[in-house]
Amino acid sequence: MSDQPNPGEFRVARLRSACNDCGLVQLCLPVSLETEDVDRLDQIVQPRRPIKRHEHLYRTGDGFGAIYVVRTGALKTYTLSESGEEQIMGFHLPGEVVGLDAINEGSHPCGAQALETTTVCEVPFERLEALSTRIPG
Repeated sequence: MSDQPNPGEFRVARLRSACNDCGLVQLCLPVSLETEDVDRLDQIVQPRRPIKRHEHLYRTGDGFGAIYVVRTGALKTYTLSESGEEQIMGFHLPGEVVGLDAINEGSHPCGAQALETTTVCEVPFERLEALSTRIPG
């Protein structure tokens, strides 16, 4: 038997510490959360592969399933006018949440595109909703 860790175990351990090891934890998580509550939230957060410049995190009309927290880089959200011109809705920097505008309708009313190589954490909304009933903070 090898002393080398199983790659799957390493990945699970890395995912499990997504929030606890993040330098933005003070920006994107409520200060009032207890350590065990952060651990619970940490279990549902899914770090995603880097999004390259000009790639989309999501496009207008894509179905809603998660909200996203910018870890590194920058995103812009935008819509297209009737004449096809891009209208910038906002710029999103590390620690900011994107995708909240899709909660009500169930689809994204705008697109989100990387302005530079960007990493985000994906927070599945159904799991976040279920967790919010167990964490009063």
